[in-house]
Amino acid sequence: MERLKSGCVLWLEGLKEACCLHRVVILCLRSNSLLLRTGQCFLLNGFIFLGSIFVLNSVVIPALWWILPDQCSHLVSHQLCTLAGTFKFYSFLRLALIQLFYVLWFYPLYVFSIVLSTIWYNDIAKYGYAAMGRSKFTVDKVSSQNNAPATQDAYQAKKPSGLGGVMIGIGEQVYSILLLSVFFLEVYATGFIPYIGKGLNFVLLSWMYAYYCFEYKWNFNEVALDRRLDYFESYWPFFAGFGSPCVLAIFFFSPLVSYGIMAILFPLFVLTATGSEAEQEISFEKYKWRAAGVERLPIFYVANNVS
Repeated sequence: MERLKSGCVLWLEGLKEACCLHRVVILCLRSNSLLLRTGQCFLLNGFIFLGSIFVLNSVVIPALWWILPDQCSHLVSHQLCTLAGTFKFYSFLRLALIQLFYVLWFYPLYVFSIVLSTIWYNDIAKYGYAAMGRSKFTVDKVSSQNNAPATQDAYQAKKPSGLGGVMIGIGEQVYSILLLSVFFLEVYATGFIPYIGKGLNFVLLSWMYAYYCFEYKWNFNEVALDRRLDYFESYWPFFAGFGSPCVLAIFFFSPLVSYGIMAILFPLFVLTATGSEAEQEISFEKYKWRAAGVERLPIFYVANNVS
């Protein structure tokens, strides 16, 4: 019972941190560059991408159904009803025009949005990080604990300087990409599991988006990959709570609409993660949580072994 209570407290703490969207307003007021990038992200993914989906579903498709109907009552000339295959031709032509709209507009826009948004997300995290006036990642409260020398050494560990440090950084980035790619396949596969698949998919997606949100901050703080994974798996209820609003906003929509909504919301959650100091507070309570039974959960076990 104590384990469940502790896990719920951490989950609620993560949910509360994700909902602190007022940080976005504060950071945007501090940085014009951040405000510009966030506005561009909203314009591309909200107004253009989601707007295109709205125009397709509300204007283009109804117009095609009016021009190329599937019932005689909608035809101006009822003589066409006597022609064999008229409605089959209309149906084929209507479908072909819709697919042409996707091929010539949606799919290029989708790829363009992914590439450009990825660049903008990094800029948004960088400008948000600068607006916070962050220094290197430290956990002073943990380091001050007399009964935690091992933790202190781990958090104070630094990468080698020079070429060795650069190579380690590149290696960690490549390994991180492989790790998250395999984990994404796990998330995708769970959706096909009967009965419990949707629930598992929701939880895994919550962890995945939470990791993505905090990864920008950890990159700027030069946090080693093994430390990230250890921290993430140690406080998995917190990150499950943090990622829940991200997933809830897209879980019940079609893939294209889900992408558009997520592309708008993701930078907001990146900024809330950047402005969060929860990791220091939670790390301070580390031994309290461990004593209560909140143990490390090997979330990336499969991905780590496959990678």
